[in-house]
Amino acid sequence: MTKQNNNLTLKILIGVLGALLLILGIFTYNFYQEEKQNKAILNQEKDLIESELGELITKYDNAIALNEVMDDHLLKAKERIVVLLDSVKDNQANLALIARYRREVGRLKKEREKLFKLADSLTEANKQLAVDLDSTSVALNDRIILSDSLQSQNQRLAEIVERGAALTASNIKAEGVKVRNSGKIVNTSRASRADKVRVCFTLSPNKLTNKGDKDLYVQVINPLNNLIGDKVSVHFKNAVLTYSARNKIFYENDALDVCLLVDATEGEIVKGNYVVNLFSGPKMISSTQFELK
Repeated sequence: MTKQNNNLTLKILIGVLGALLLILGIFTYNFYQEEKQNKAILNQEKDLIESELGELITKYDNAIALNEVMDDHLLKAKERIVVLLDSVKDNQANLALIARYRREVGRLKKEREKLFKLADSLTEANKQLAVDLDSTSVALNDRIILSDSLQSQNQRLAEIVERGAALTASNIKAEGVKVRNSGKIVNTSRASRADKVRVCFTLSPNKLTNKGDKDLYVQVINPLNNLIGDKVSVHFKNAVLTYSARNKIFYENDALDVCLLVDATEGEIVKGNYVVNLFSGPKMISSTQFELK
């Protein structure tokens, strides 16, 4: 009886142990499957984080290519992402690391949004500035063109006024004369009797001309093409004039009759045709010819 009880007890123990082993095996298998599944999930999460970081790097590259103003900020942000991506690739996936990387990715995304908004704002500001500069440049060019046009018009008007204000002469006449001892001047057409040349003319009235002293010059060129008279040179801004005689008159905008006497030295007055030129300053205002026999 005792032996039978012992056998029964042993059988029961063996059954219990078998059941426990079966339960342990089932638990171990389930744990292994769960661990395997968790590891796969963690690896998937790791791959997803790597993909998100890669997309962030691409977006930063595009932003850097389009935005020169914030290149330095964008480059530094991109460098941090590259370092994090390398860290993700080098480490085995586990729950703690995945959680930390996920938090870091979230922070980097927020930073990217702020930087991109700022970059877009600066880009728009630069575009507006470029538009404003173009508008300013166009306006400035228009002002320059207008200024040049006004300057040209003013210059033309000044030239017209200058021409209009210039002295003019009419009724110019030149002749040989002889001055007698009494001072009386007698005109003559013979070269042998003449000792001077008299040039008379009328200054035309001109209300545009400034009143005041005016210098008038006469050139008398004899038939030998020689200048007779004083032969004095006067310098102007862009010209030199050598004259035979000079007269300073006071002009009051009204018609004015003027005569000049040109002295001649021995041998200067000869037979033939003479040319007479009248100048107001450096500008010739009249001309005539006469003949001595």
